[in-house]
Amino acid sequence: MLREIVLDTETTGTDAKGGDRLIEIGCVELVNHIQTGASFHRYCNPTRPVSQGAFAVHGLSDAFLADKPLFADIVEDLLAFCGDAPLVIHNAPFDVGFLNAEFARLGAAAPPPIELEAVVDTLQLARRKHPGAANNLDALCARYGIDTTRRTKHGALLDAQILAEVYVELLGGKQTTLGLTAVVSSATSALALAEAAGRQGPRPFRNRITAKERAAHAAFCATLGGVPIWRDYLAEADPS
Repeated sequence: MLREIVLDTETTGTDAKGGDRLIEIGCVELVNHIQTGASFHRYCNPTRPVSQGAFAVHGLSDAFLADKPLFADIVEDLLAFCGDAPLVIHNAPFDVGFLNAEFARLGAAAPPPIELEAVVDTLQLARRKHPGAANNLDALCARYGIDTTRRTKHGALLDAQILAEVYVELLGGKQTTLGLTAVVSSATSALALAEAAGRQGPRPFRNRITAKERAAHAAFCATLGGVPIWRDYLAEADPS
């Protein structure tokens, strides 16, 4: 079973390093690329004003956010919902930058920062599949015929739900039911992606192993004792 979390945020502005803060987080659960109906949604009091530019995008005012909990008060619920599932984000450096900045403000209670190489960035997927075309969320919805009439302003949960639909299209097509239909659709999608890759030429390998995973593997190897036999083959392959 493949569990993924599609995530989106809204913020006070665009500069996480300059002090802008998260004000809304929306997450949608996918299992085998199908929305399960499980979701996470919270507003946060940023303890600083929302910029006029950001307000024009999402419509979340200082007055509306004044009585909302701090990020520190909702982070445990967020982490519990996400678990160890991979995150799916559109333009991941933006949202990950804000999440890691919020984590850093927690001090000793901070969880480990999110590593970008462990995130599925749908913007990068779209750029590979549609090079030279507009690949923002609105453009992708128009390309794939995804209904956005319910979306008058940007909202984290609604955008996460829409992004989940876009993500499935980027993988090759809609999967709406569990069971054999989903398996057949998944296999068809994989074949379509493989054929597309063959037409476009080989793509560079993307290392999805994180530094934490490499350290855990090294720690496990240290418990085996002696010299594992596969290191002989590694030595032959790389005499240096």
